[in-house]
Amino acid sequence: MSVLTGGHSATDLARERKFGPLYSRNAKAVVGRGLMAAKSSTWLVMVSGFFEPVLFLLAMGVGMGSIVGTVQGPGGEEISYAAYIAPALLAVSAMNGAIYDSTWNVFFKMNFAKLYQGMLYTSLGPLDVAIGEIFLALLRGLLYATGFTAVMGVMGLLTSWWAILVIPASVLIAFGFASFGMGITSFMKTFQQMDWINFFLLPMFLFSATFYPLSVYPQVIQWFIQAMPLWHGVELLRQISVGSFSPATAIHVGYYVVMIALGIMLTTGRLRQLFLK
Repeated sequence: MSVLTGGHSATDLARERKFGPLYSRNAKAVVGRGLMAAKSSTWLVMVSGFFEPVLFLLAMGVGMGSIVGTVQGPGGEEISYAAYIAPALLAVSAMNGAIYDSTWNVFFKMNFAKLYQGMLYTSLGPLDVAIGEIFLALLRGLLYATGFTAVMGVMGLLTSWWAILVIPASVLIAFGFASFGMGITSFMKTFQQMDWINFFLLPMFLFSATFYPLSVYPQVIQWFIQAMPLWHGVELLRQISVGSFSPATAIHVGYYVVMIALGIMLTTGRLRQLFLK
């Protein structure tokens, strides 16, 4: 099946363009369709992922923080427990926003709505679809990050002007998770398989030095945690929030740059393999 355009099929046009059937430079069509669909979505479902880290901040930062007192921040300066966990929960909020859109939404579109098959019957290529869907996930991650940063400001947890950079840094984190989330979801065929995503996300949320320093773990466990993407996001936002930078900051950023590149390659390859055989 192919769509005719000026007497030529979409397949013929795809072969003539610079990037062949992979990319038509029209990801904005995918984004536009997603934004139109979002207007009819239940907003309560869309914002639900934002409230979880906020509730954790109130319960742990305010409640337990009154017992813990101050802790040592990235630069060695003593900060409140709430200020310590808030950047970590911001990283979680960005992750949640990106993961929701790039996994469950993609799963439904791919296996039930058959949306991507229809898109790829047009002049769109798999890279257009990947970029468009990842951008939509980034938009949700940006909204979550901006809202959570505002909550931090209201609670007086922004201790440096550098803290404004936590928003673009959160988008970088969301980009990393979104690019991989869509590719991983392409392997899932049942709702039971999708449960494995939460199976991995929950331990990563709890043990990525979110609520206590990495040093509390044995050395072998520390190495394992440092390999997980959320830990790099947590550490990056903690450093930015207090304006304390080191060579490790570049490592955290580099980790996500590599993650994004590999994730886009995985997602594009999977879409091409599934729908352009």
